[in-house]
Amino acid sequence: MAKMLLTGVDGNLGGEAARVLLDIVPHDQLIFCGYNPASLEPYAAMGVETHVTNFNDPDGLADAFAGAERLALISMPFVGAKRQNAHKNAVDAAKAAGVKQIVYTSLVNADDPTNPSVEKKDHIYTEEYIKSVGLDYIFMRNSQYAEAMITNYYTYVKTTGVLTNSQGDGLMAYISRKDCAKAVAYALVRGDEYHQAALDINGPELMTISKFIEIGNEATGNHVTYQEVTDEENYQIFDAMGVPRTTDDVFKKGSEAPFSSDGMVTFVQAIREGKMAKFTDDFKKLTGDDPITVRYMFEHSDDFQIGERHSKDA
Repeated sequence: MAKMLLTGVDGNLGGEAARVLLDIVPHDQLIFCGYNPASLEPYAAMGVETHVTNFNDPDGLADAFAGAERLALISMPFVGAKRQNAHKNAVDAAKAAGVKQIVYTSLVNADDPTNPSVEKKDHIYTEEYIKSVGLDYIFMRNSQYAEAMITNYYTYVKTTGVLTNSQGDGLMAYISRKDCAKAVAYALVRGDEYHQAALDINGPELMTISKFIEIGNEATGNHVTYQEVTDEENYQIFDAMGVPRTTDDVFKKGSEAPFSSDGMVTFVQAIREGKMAKFTDDFKKLTGDDPITVRYMFEHSDDFQIGERHSKDA
């Protein structure tokens, strides 16, 4: 029997997608992969086939993917040539193993050549590579995780009370990482209904960061304000927080911004320039559910924090 395979189950997104899949798919139809053996043990005890994988090392990947008809490739948490090569290794192994379709977690508007986000470069590379090897695909072009900005909001609650970045009045349909995970799970389950598809996985409404903060203040009783700064000033703010400029640098232990500043600053530049203002109902069509609202996430903010990085390469 052909199985559904989920990578990255030891990460935040992959772990949540695993939880959804375990509720809706017989466990003997699943394969879970991750780099951390300890994280796989509970799934193996539930009857799920598990394999330890490291996409930086292609040896054994095809064997780990054998028997899967559809594979969800959770994008790696580092940026640049290293991520592109890791994704290539995974796609090559999927092809060699006889996988028919890849569900790939990409980025909203990844195919726009004018999108300045450095994150976009890796995503469009991976999308194009999946196409080039002849695999069917569902590209999950996710909007920004609301959890990232809720965590950012609380950083400023605890410090200056003034949230600063360089995205200005740009629009983003913030979506919960939990919903992105649910979308991955349902794409695996419903893959035979989608072919060569690119889905925009968006939150329930487009909003500016000022509106996001306003909702946060109403829900929590805090009084955070927004101040726009330049891109260079934004870099300097992250430098002061101990955030590395690239994912090849060292991350400060316990950092409340577990991403590189190069990724974050060019991302908000893309928002400011209107490159991320995508809004569709693809999520509801795929899952049957409405996406979680920003207001609900603020009202239950303990459940909607970005969390720590889970990467062997961090």
